[in-house]
Amino acid sequence: MSERNMPLAYRMRPQNIDEVVGQAHLVGPGKIIRRMIEAGMLSSMILYGPPGTGKTSIASAIAGSTEYAFRILNAATDTKKDMQAVVDEAEFSGSLILLLDEIHRLDKPKQDFLLPHLESGKIVLIGATTENPYISIAPAIRSRSQIFKVEPLAADDIVTALLRAVHDKKRGLGSLALELDDVAIDFMSHSTDGDLRSVLNALELAAKSTPVSDEDGKIHITAAVMEECLQRKSFMHDKDGDAHYDVISAFQKSIRGSDVDAAMHYMARLVEAGELQILCRRLLVIASEDIGLANPGAAERTLTCVLAAEKLGFPEARIPLAQAVIDLCLSPKSNSAVVAIDAALADVRAGRSGKIPDNLRDTHYSGAEKNGAKGYIYPHGKPNNFVKQQYIPETLDGAHYYFPNTSGKYESALAERQKFLDSL
Repeated sequence: MSERNMPLAYRMRPQNIDEVVGQAHLVGPGKIIRRMIEAGMLSSMILYGPPGTGKTSIASAIAGSTEYAFRILNAATDTKKDMQAVVDEAEFSGSLILLLDEIHRLDKPKQDFLLPHLESGKIVLIGATTENPYISIAPAIRSRSQIFKVEPLAADDIVTALLRAVHDKKRGLGSLALELDDVAIDFMSHSTDGDLRSVLNALELAAKSTPVSDEDGKIHITAAVMEECLQRKSFMHDKDGDAHYDVISAFQKSIRGSDVDAAMHYMARLVEAGELQILCRRLLVIASEDIGLANPGAAERTLTCVLAAEKLGFPEARIPLAQAVIDLCLSPKSNSAVVAIDAALADVRAGRSGKIPDNLRDTHYSGAEKNGAKGYIYPHGKPNNFVKQQYIPETLDGAHYYFPNTSGKYESALAERQKFLDSL
């Protein structure tokens, strides 16, 4: 198959490290993979992360930025004979980069075959996997490789790669008279949870299956066209993406309002749009902002569900996320923590800070007492482990930021404790 007949995502793979989109923590200036390339000191590595986030792209970019030959094999489907051919080529031409896809499925005979060639440096192995390498990859391979996590691409990264493909006349779709409306671009950048491969291949399908307009001779790509080609429904139907934020807002407000059914509905819309990162982040915010001290254990349970969802990915991620949503919906609510810190921030930002009391100033240096740092009374060992002394700056005497909410047992107990201390 000629390269022009290859899928768009394949044709648009970066040819050097500067063309890699996203992954700045690995390929940005001064970062580890770029350092390896600039120093000419490549080592074997394992790249792990969700599908379509750039593992193969990084490998091809490394090869394109060096003098190494580049070959791709699959650990599950290619045989030891295929690996022998790659090793023979490396023996003949010098060191070679081998991208081994699905490296977590490498069986022991193939592993034993590769190890001596990794040791000799003839083969620079780049393993790609969607699995956690610390669990799924054999220690012998893992110990000979550096392990790098590839993150889902941000929406801005998707847009950058998308527009590059639209305008590239040699490898991309630049020879076509494409016209993408802003809503379609916004939809594509948010609809696949950072999976660029899915976006590019859906864009190519849209470009080749949408008729040319009789009015202006252009191929108009709309959000409706991309919904069909991606087989995902968009909830972003205006130019500025307001509906996208409306769904997120409605999701949080439904949980805050303890309406499980409404929260499930808005969660379903976010799941269908592939918004895993947004769901996870929003649930962690809600657990502290809206549930807070009324049920502090909910934050820990939510984090557990979020970590499980991030490891599973969609579609299975919907299950622990739904569990967290139900838990948060039906939990007692308190926003006292966010109210307290925002009130304190308002004073600080308004310049109402005041001088720190002398008894609270640092005394761990020579001459501290000469500078007025003295008078602190250590509360531990005192009755109730409590001492009444000046804590807040004197100019803020009487300021109150925290007002307990007694809807939950835990914060009710905190309120009683506060009353008791105030009475001493």
